[in-house]
Amino acid sequence: MHDEVLILGGGVAGCAASIALARKGRSVTLIEREPTPRHKVCGEFLSGEALEDLHALGIDVASLGAVPINYVRLAASRRAAEAPLPFPAASLTRKALDAALIAAAISAGVRVERGRSVQSLNRAAGNVWRATLDDGTTYEAPTAFLATGKHDLRGHGRPKDPHQWVGFKMYYRLSAAQTAALADASELTLYAGGYGGIQPVEDGVTNFCCVVQRKYFARAGLRWDALLAKMQQDCPHLAMRLDGAEPLLDKPITITHIPYGYLRRATEDGLYCIGDQAAVIPSFTGDGISIALHTAHHAATAYLASEPAPVFQPKLRSAMLPQMRLAELAADGLNNALARAVLPFCLRIWPGAMRVTARMTRVTQPATIAPQAFAN
Repeated sequence: MHDEVLILGGGVAGCAASIALARKGRSVTLIEREPTPRHKVCGEFLSGEALEDLHALGIDVASLGAVPINYVRLAASRRAAEAPLPFPAASLTRKALDAALIAAAISAGVRVERGRSVQSLNRAAGNVWRATLDDGTTYEAPTAFLATGKHDLRGHGRPKDPHQWVGFKMYYRLSAAQTAALADASELTLYAGGYGGIQPVEDGVTNFCCVVQRKYFARAGLRWDALLAKMQQDCPHLAMRLDGAEPLLDKPITITHIPYGYLRRATEDGLYCIGDQAAVIPSFTGDGISIALHTAHHAATAYLASEPAPVFQPKLRSAMLPQMRLAELAADGLNNALARAVLPFCLRIWPGAMRVTARMTRVTQPATIAPQAFAN
């Protein structure tokens, strides 16, 4: 089957790119391995930039039940600090967001193949990219967008994660008192081996998403219940939040080997890499969804302007490098025992530091990107 563009991955980045290209009249096939949208390991924070991009795509997050987020809190040991966010933000489950994006892609004219797993992506005769699916079906196009998220496609892998990060996600229904106390805030909780985020999502549910180094998980016997107990011991603030909480999943959703700090340097002709295949920012920034949308936006604009992928990819890297490096430095500080101990106390004195950090770790839209790429 031949198209102008193949997009591998139907998450935020893949859908956003497909919508932009289809609206400009390109024939696009999007291949997604999951038959229906599902919950994913994701903090589900929508920054101001993400909200703007979603609005341009025609996604009304308020109608989907998104919860406004107005404050950020930092909790370590027994101390906590709070500051207002310097930009509008919201929270929405990935399942709801992905479903809306898939529907928007179909409405834009994208051919969406769901429940289909891509086994390989290779250059074929005729200077085209050939995607081979698990049932042997092949799709070909001169251009492909790699948007498989945190999952690598064989032959197009990223470097291994040296810290062996493990991510977990659990939904809870908090007690009435803790729901009221959490209110419209996103809380960052710190532990000896990682950090987590807790914030409200739609329908009165709370998302708790955390990342820990495997050695920290191993000290908990590689068991979720023991890990959760250890995190609550390290951070009594989290224990307070989860007191009386009802877990809403049978077991947490997990993912391993997250290559934080990764920025793709180069790519092959006709292959645009977007989302987590382009850059993986530390989760505490809450910028993952924004990066997915921004990189999709930039790649679609580059393709429509006939900018070759090998030119686009290093330009994208250069545009994102300062914020990515700052985020890595901040993440190193969060994982430093002394910094964890004194940071909440310092922020009580100067809560504006959280606002500055939040603003500086945003990965903003490069000035070369035209907003018309997402317009109807």
